[in-house]
Amino acid sequence: MDKLVIAVLGRDRPGILAAASRVLVEQNCNIEDVSQTILQALFGALFVVSVADGTDPEELRARLLSGVRDFNLEVYVSPYSGGGQANAIAGLPYVVTALGPDRHGLVAAIAAVLAGGAINITNLKAVFKGGDDPRDNIMIFEVDVPAGSDLRVLRARLQEVAHSLHLEINLQHRAIFERMNRI
Repeated sequence: MDKLVIAVLGRDRPGILAAASRVLVEQNCNIEDVSQTILQALFGALFVVSVADGTDPEELRARLLSGVRDFNLEVYVSPYSGGGQANAIAGLPYVVTALGPDRHGLVAAIAAVLAGGAINITNLKAVFKGGDDPRDNIMIFEVDVPAGSDLRVLRARLQEVAHSLHLEINLQHRAIFERMNRI
């Protein structure tokens, strides 16, 4: 069985995910992984699907475009060549949160520190409303920290970025973060 990666993008409206996934079912695609989000008014979904051998990605794209025509979306389909499961790099699950005034380069600065420690960002949610009220600007990075990493060094590097950008940054094991942030 082959796999394809499908991206669906456009202005958010109710029913987009239902329409796209209906077409995938009709085309005998098995959704193996999906991530969907809304950024401001933009809908975005990324699918990894398994398909029957010989499935034409362009034909599937045409069927998806037809099936979501009423939503005026962009659809991208390409062969999946990633192999293996997600998060193939073994690591310990941590969460990095950052609060502070909106500044140019926030995501890039934190991502650079994480990349420098060979830390994989598995999920990122950032909301910037602008201004200096830290409650209006938050970033939550879910990361996999390689076993054996020196967390003191990581915390120190994150604090350097925090200081330079006037942020409050915390690093917590995911289990602790989830317990402290239950609704």
